[in-house]
Amino acid sequence: MAADQQDRTSFLAGRFRDLTATLLSLAAVLCAGPVSAQAGKPAAPAAAAAPVKLDTVTARRGDFQLTVDAAGKLQLHKWADAYAQIAGQVKDVPVAIGDTVQADQALLEIAPAQQATKVESNRAQMARLQAELADQRAQLDFAQLQFKRQTQLKAQNATREEAFESARMNASSASARLDAITAQIRELEATLKIDEEARQKTLVKSPIAGTVVSLAARPGQILAASQLAAPLLRIADLSEMTVAARVAENDVTRLRPGMAASFTTPGYPGKRWSGKLRQVIPVPADGTGEQGKQAFYIVLFEVKNPDHELMSGMSAQVQFLVAQARDAVLLPASCLGAPDEDGLVKVNVVDAGQRVSARKVKVGLRNAQQAQILSGLAAGDKVLAGPVPDALAAPASGT
Repeated sequence: MAADQQDRTSFLAGRFRDLTATLLSLAAVLCAGPVSAQAGKPAAPAAAAAPVKLDTVTARRGDFQLTVDAAGKLQLHKWADAYAQIAGQVKDVPVAIGDTVQADQALLEIAPAQQATKVESNRAQMARLQAELADQRAQLDFAQLQFKRQTQLKAQNATREEAFESARMNASSASARLDAITAQIRELEATLKIDEEARQKTLVKSPIAGTVVSLAARPGQILAASQLAAPLLRIADLSEMTVAARVAENDVTRLRPGMAASFTTPGYPGKRWSGKLRQVIPVPADGTGEQGKQAFYIVLFEVKNPDHELMSGMSAQVQFLVAQARDAVLLPASCLGAPDEDGLVKVNVVDAGQRVSARKVKVGLRNAQQAQILSGLAAGDKVLAGPVPDALAAPASGT
């Protein structure tokens, strides 16, 4: 009985030792770290934190232009109108729109209201007077010869007094008739000159060399005296055109005569014409600047048009070059904030180690897209485009 009690005690003590060993082994494993879900395999290490991604832009070298943009229209630069100078009927129009003409070339002919028979009558009368003048000169020569002979005879007491007086009177009368005919001829010459001037006015001539761009006359048209103030034709020199740009009031103050200007037009994609600013019209364009509306001003400049590619009325996208810088350090304007009291702008520079530091830069020319950096940055420097992440914030440093 005692032996059975001793065996049972020995068995329970062995089981307690085995249980204690198992618990100790399990505690050691738990203290060593997590275990894999698969038996006999260690658990994978925890993943490292992902690096912060920085949105940066790189300062680069390039040419910078500060411009004023405006919409415009092409218009004639040099042109002249041709008018009728006398009333009458349009007889002939030998030109058409688009024809090239020379200065003083006849553009059309007008049959005057004055009858042509009157002109012919004046010419016939002139011919008659010229014949009478020749005859009267012959009679004067004969009368003067007779008077001279009578004067010699009288000196010799070889003629009667009546014959001498008659010869003197005939010479004086012939001279007076000659003067009268000469006066009539001069009067008729003035009339014929007026007739010739009127005949010249029947031809409407081109005031300049160029191209016919408008025509308001047709054969058979009657021109009254009240219509003489209206132009019949317009001649334009198309070798040069004027660009009239509409510039907003907040931009026009930056423009000056002589400034470089250029434009493109939809009719010739990719082609650009250039000129020099000639004039800023100092009054607002029609319909602008009234009752709170923004004012626009017309700015004019000329461009060469030797091939007559450009035509009046074409639209133009105009640029006026206000300032420019070549081979400058450039940075997008979106990376820049407002300047401080010293006129400097703070930017965040990212180095090769992805460290961010603040730096103050001096800005030169600037527009809505990009800015010229005068100092503080070099070409190739990377600038943070957005705000500095909290994890990478570092003390500011200036240059």
